[in-house]
Amino acid sequence: MSNPGLPSRWRPSAAISASVALHAAAVGALVVRPAAWPWILGAVVADHLALTAAGLWPRSRILGPNWTHLPAPADAARPGMLAVTIDDGPDPEVTPRVLDLLQAHGAHATFFCVGERIARYPQLAREIAARGHGIENHSFHHPVNFSLLGPKGMTGEIQRTQQIIHSVTGEVAQFFRAPAGLRNPFLEPVLVKAQLRLVSWTRRGFDTVNRDPQIVLGRLTRGMRAGDIVLLHDGHAARTAAGVPVILDVLPELLRRCATASLVPVTLRTAFAAAA
Repeated sequence: MSNPGLPSRWRPSAAISASVALHAAAVGALVVRPAAWPWILGAVVADHLALTAAGLWPRSRILGPNWTHLPAPADAARPGMLAVTIDDGPDPEVTPRVLDLLQAHGAHATFFCVGERIARYPQLAREIAARGHGIENHSFHHPVNFSLLGPKGMTGEIQRTQQIIHSVTGEVAQFFRAPAGLRNPFLEPVLVKAQLRLVSWTRRGFDTVNRDPQIVLGRLTRGMRAGDIVLLHDGHAARTAAGVPVILDVLPELLRRCATASLVPVTLRTAFAAAA
């Protein structure tokens, strides 16, 4: 199933094209001036380091398209939209309570789910979709070495999750978020083939490592405005001193502040459809 607005063929970014040209030039230079190999090798190594650094910067667009804000709606009069994105679930203890909080505030969110957890808790995945939230691709195993995988490894992680989302919910995922936001130059061609958009975030609360809900809330809401994509976690959530998953303390106040600021939490699909 195609994803409207996405290219059917991969076109390398300027940085990738420059890297290919550099490698070709390096080969030619070695033929012409073999004695210059230390300088040539140094240039190639510097290029690889630069591309690696780009992959370790989650909000970077150097390696290809990467959505860090919502697209502007076609109707300028439409109320300001904001996307709450929730990663690493579904989790049987946390996700149902998150869904109830969202319902109580009349808000919709996008859940970037891990494929193996969808397979383990299919009813939770169906509940996410049934309540009108987005359910999107966050890899199958959430491997810590995702950014070190080659095209075959990335394709396996992404396609298995596409398949499990569709088989469990009937939905076709339209967006992908890399584990920890880390990637490499091989990812974009895989996403183009799978018809997925890469999405990172505008702001994150670091709620997997910070146990203080007020600090997490401050990071998410400081300067918050229409078009923001904010990141929380229902899986791997840190716990407060009282043992409560941080998201459960942060989400109600986050949604109240959205209402005060006349911001409407919507799914990524809704926001992109409004921009078409």
